Amino acid sequence: MMRSIRNQTVTWLFFAAASSLLLTAVHAQTAATKAVSTAPPPVAPAGTIPPANPQAPDRSKAYFHDAMAAIYEDDAVDSGKPEYVAHAIEEYKSALNADPNSPALNNALADLYLRTGRAREAETTARALLKASPDNLDAHKLLGRIYLRQLSEAQNAVSSASPSGNVLDEAIAEFEKIISLQPRDVEDHMVLGQLYNVKHEPAKAEEQFKLARSIEPDSEDAILNLARLYAESNDIVHAAKVIEDVPVQDRTAKMESALGAAYDQLKQPTKAIAAYKRAAGLDPGDVRVMGALAQALLNDDQLDAALTEYKNLSDADPDDIGALIHISEIQRRQGRYEDALVTIRKAVKKDPDSLEAGYNEGLLLDVLGRYDEAVQVYQHMVDLTSHANGAYTAEEKNNRGIFLDRLGALYHEENKADLAIATYQKLIDLGGDQALRGYQGEVDTYRDAKMFDKAIEVARKAVATDPKNTDLKLMLAGELADKSDPDEGIALAKSLLTNTDKDRTIWLTLAQIDTRLRRWKDAEDALNKAAALTTKKEDQVYLLFLRGALAERQKHYEPAEQYFRQVLDIDPSNAMTLNYLGYMLADRGNRLPEALKLIRKAVELDPMNGAYLDSLGWAYFKLGQYELAEENLRQAADRDQTDPTVHDHLGDLYEKTGRIRLAAAQWELSLAEYARSAPPDLEPSEVAKVQHKLESARVRLAKEDSVAGPAKRE
Repeated sequence: MMRSIRNQTVTWLFFAAASSLLLTAVHAQTAATKAVSTAPPPVAPAGTIPPANPQAPDRSKAYFHDAMAAIYEDDAVDSGKPEYVAHAIEEYKSALNADPNSPALNNALADLYLRTGRAREAETTARALLKASPDNLDAHKLLGRIYLRQLSEAQNAVSSASPSGNVLDEAIAEFEKIISLQPRDVEDHMVLGQLYNVKHEPAKAEEQFKLARSIEPDSEDAILNLARLYAESNDIVHAAKVIEDVPVQDRTAKMESALGAAYDQLKQPTKAIAAYKRAAGLDPGDVRVMGALAQALLNDDQLDAALTEYKNLSDADPDDIGALIHISEIQRRQGRYEDALVTIRKAVKKDPDSLEAGYNEGLLLDVLGRYDEAVQVYQHMVDLTSHANGAYTAEEKNNRGIFLDRLGALYHEENKADLAIATYQKLIDLGGDQALRGYQGEVDTYRDAKMFDKAIEVARKAVATDPKNTDLKLMLAGELADKSDPDEGIALAKSLLTNTDKDRTIWLTLAQIDTRLRRWKDAEDALNKAAALTTKKEDQVYLLFLRGALAERQKHYEPAEQYFRQVLDIDPSNAMTLNYLGYMLADRGNRLPEALKLIRKAVELDPMNGAYLDSLGWAYFKLGQYELAEENLRQAADRDQTDPTVHDHLGDLYEKTGRIRLAAAQWELSLAEYARSAPPDLEPSEVAKVQHKLESARVRLAKEDSVAGPAKRE
């Protein structure tokens, strides 16, 4: 019987209309048989094929019922009434009574079952047909569609007729058979490759994608799926090469986007930007490409170009608050804090409950020193992420932890120790990694408040709650080592050594402790032991930084600079190294323009860090730019009120600009903080310098007062 099989995968409401030629034939035959009895012939139960007719097939009768089924399908489309589907099924069954072995009729009925959501009956019908005709391609394709649909609906349950009961395996088996019957179909190879990939058989998946590409070398799907397969196996270099091998003029926008993403992962921003630009040229209106290009430019510190792209993205989609958040981030990194705040508040207005927008609003208020407003924003975010029952998913814990951490840091900066401790306790209550951050926050708060016994008490409590946690024990070791008798802390850290590669973190901690204690040889030995356990390039960064810090503390400035520059070769945006190297150069009066550049980048990356702001102010001071020096040193003093060095620097600035009384006040604060400091933080020579400056200022003020009378307030 000559008949096209309707194999659409839509529901019964969206059946394709029958061809006009078929309808003409059907209507003619219907008119000729009006006198025939309308009583329906006996039919088999739903989902089964009628028994074979011992007589010869009546193809004329089968054709009639087949045509009637087509009419009912059309009626179902036109009217939306499901009863017409039932009539169509009955007509197919009647047709099969007349011609039971017709593959076309069996496939048509199975296809109708599938399109109307009766997958089990479709599967039963198709499998029954395959018993009689094992190589029927349409039946295998229909079974393949059934299993693909079940997989897409996450219905990996026992199939009604499949012997193994695993839908993924059944789908693979069907497409393997389909390919054996029809080996040159690219789409079938692609589907089978994707199924192998789902089953975590990458070698088989790769083979199918390569076969698809051998059949159609320019197939976008084959190239992208092959690249994606390598990327999912963390072979990013190979993933990029698959697309690189395609001539540039033959690449599609999707290929260029995928290539850009691969370059992003390989940390090759210049190549990523070029690929995204080519993709944007091929598909100018694709907002995903626009966003990827903007992010790549931002990652490459091309702030002006990134800002332009994000503004274009925001214009293309005014409801995209993500673009506004990035615009605000760029403005912040450019030091345009007020503009950044205006932009982020536009995002907050569009979505008041956006956690990312709220986080950035609080960040900018903190940068601007508007602490009370920042506290209000972060408190709102904490409330948004709060559950009365105290039950949180991992993601919710992470989000809530971020806001509690920022809120605690704000209270810490304002020297509101009690509020900071209460906030960090909520972080501890979340448990897991959040608890570790909470304990560290409490320890840092007490430490900066010079309440060292309380810091040790918290650290001991943390260890008691999780005795197997190495990080908590190392935190306690660090606090114990800062007391007058540091041996207890060192002994605790060494007790954690296991002669495995896990010892690396312990040796790094011991190196820091020994450096603070000025035990130079012990510190160097610890770093060498850590180096023997450091195999990854990215892990070299912190090791090199600690080597640089150790050299600098010993006033070995040239080796220190070499170590710091090695860090920046690996990680150009390492803020603590940018600051340390910049400050070291500025403090010695060496290469001041370069020092200023290094420190400004560190502040750009972390504008709320009081130590970085102090370095920036000190560099401006050394350059003779006193207004900028004062602006940054005052901000540093606001954030690090207990740091004696910050007060010393601000005192020098006041003295240099003729405000001796203010200078003396800052040096008094510096000496007071030195007196409260832990022994490792005391540099006797630095204390002596501040003492000398204060005494000189007092003598000078006394002379001025004796000549001019009581001084006016500065």
